[in-house]
Amino acid sequence: MIENKLMMKKALSSLVMFISTLVIFHAKAQAQKNNNYDFFDSVVNNHIQIFPPSGIPSAIEMVLKYCKAVDFNFYDLQIKWQNKTDGSFRDFDKKELYGITFFQKFNLPRDESFPMDSLFQTIQNELTSGKKVIIALQVETGWSIFVVYKQTPDGEFVSYSKLGSHTTILRNTKEIVKKSNGTEIMTYSILSRL
Repeated sequence: MIENKLMMKKALSSLVMFISTLVIFHAKAQAQKNNNYDFFDSVVNNHIQIFPPSGIPSAIEMVLKYCKAVDFNFYDLQIKWQNKTDGSFRDFDKKELYGITFFQKFNLPRDESFPMDSLFQTIQNELTSGKKVIIALQVETGWSIFVVYKQTPDGEFVSYSKLGSHTTILRNTKEIVKKSNGTEIMTYSILSRL
């Protein structure tokens, strides 16, 4: 019985690695189709969230790709994370990855005292400076991780998320955050290269 469990575990591990390799090759092929470096076309469309619980490392990989810190076929963070279900932004807080340092912000109680205006201003400032913002949003299926892409003329934020190769686009990010009484975000800084 122990031998069967070990064989099954080894087979499952091999299957995960095989699927991960296929996903990476597929993503690499997709990335080569587009020379334009628009965030949506070049990064989001060509990115894949490999495991259902790997939303946090997936979003960080998208930011790293947007910043040109890694290639389009980079999936190392998700492969390491796999199906981890007890992770949070804390796992990447103050971590430097490929010249980019990530910061967890607004990890506060979600109630009527949440500093909503400060959160939205922080996101707006990051977008104005040409950066993206990683955000946790409560959607119908629970909490999911998105990347805030831009602000519309009416002040709303547009956010993207991946599940496999499927892209979810939300054009009402502020509304969702208000209904949740707040949320946390991740920002980043790029180390200057001499």
